[in-house]
Amino acid sequence: MRVLAGGTFNILHPGHIFFLTEAKQLGDELIVVVASDNTVLKRKGFLLASADDRRLMVGSLKLVDKAVVGSDLDFFKIVEIEEPDIIALGSDQAHSEEELRRELKARKLNARVVRIKKRLDPYSTGSIMEKIKKTAVKGSTTIS
Repeated sequence: MRVLAGGTFNILHPGHIFFLTEAKQLGDELIVVVASDNTVLKRKGFLLASADDRRLMVGSLKLVDKAVVGSDLDFFKIVEIEEPDIIALGSDQAHSEEELRRELKARKLNARVVRIKKRLDPYSTGSIMEKIKKTAVKGSTTIS
């Protein structure tokens, strides 16, 4: 079974590894969609690495079989190309499972949508960015 998972991966952290590990357990092959630069800027408001660099980092993980950059214009384009059996969503991803299912059905795509509810706290890009900001303000040399 082919599993497709996605994210911005603007800052690659242990929470991402946990999510991708959970997604990989849903099937035999894990395809990861890295959000395009425009999508990251729209969702996060800042870009730390290009889509190609983020794809390279995510693709170098042993558990990832293939990493690709998503489309700016059509989220489902990569789904049509990769034809996954399962689309894995993270606990904090804004996509509505029901809306995804409707669109998949409308496009005659047979992927099942699975929400991975477990997460590895306290890791999130937002919480890491807050720590970076606090560290910069304090003039500290470590992030804790």
